[in-house]
Amino acid sequence: MPTLVLLRHGQSQWNLENRFTGWWDVDLSDKGIGEARAAGALMRDKGVDFDCCFTSLLTRAIRTLNMALHEMDRLWLPVTKDWRLNERHYGGLTGLNKQETIDKVGIEQVKIWRRSFDIPPPPLDAGSPYDVESDRRYAHIPVPQSESLKDTIARVLPYYEAEIVPALNAGKRVLVAAHGNSLRALEKHLSNIGDDDIVGLEIPTGKPIVYELGEDLSVQRRYYLEDA
Repeated sequence: MPTLVLLRHGQSQWNLENRFTGWWDVDLSDKGIGEARAAGALMRDKGVDFDCCFTSLLTRAIRTLNMALHEMDRLWLPVTKDWRLNERHYGGLTGLNKQETIDKVGIEQVKIWRRSFDIPPPPLDAGSPYDVESDRRYAHIPVPQSESLKDTIARVLPYYEAEIVPALNAGKRVLVAAHGNSLRALEKHLSNIGDDDIVGLEIPTGKPIVYELGEDLSVQRRYYLEDA
């Protein structure tokens, strides 16, 4: 039975500081490091194992994966990193404190930017210190200036179909360590969640989500591993 486990990275430093992060490369907080290690220990203790792993190009996801695999004595597993599993790009909101932004423009506008399905935040200002176009890891990538959840899904799902589905079809046990919105894109597809409902789905940091799949990759069961 193919198995897919989704793991959102542990708490990042900007999660702790209540700031919009997106593609900016923020590291894990001390709590996030603990969450990553706890996720690996839980998977080890529950007898969960993998054949291959996928993650983004962002440090918080990569470190979460590495620390979880270290706890499992599985650092030798093959890992594929790809920008299409990156977090949603928050555009001009990147780096801003969420509460301060609410105080400035109002909670309803921030709610639209954060929770609407297809309305992206405003783009980055020219010369923004959070522009990653010059970052070497994105040298051959069309870096967005802002993304809605719909935009994020439009890059995550083709990657899932092209790279992750073949591994699952081969019977491999797959771990994907990524971000709230890139994992929300996968959950929307796997669990057939509607556009209006997916924006309300919260994915907690450091909590492995298990998808047990049929031979046709239909979902037979979905659960948080800690509840198994």
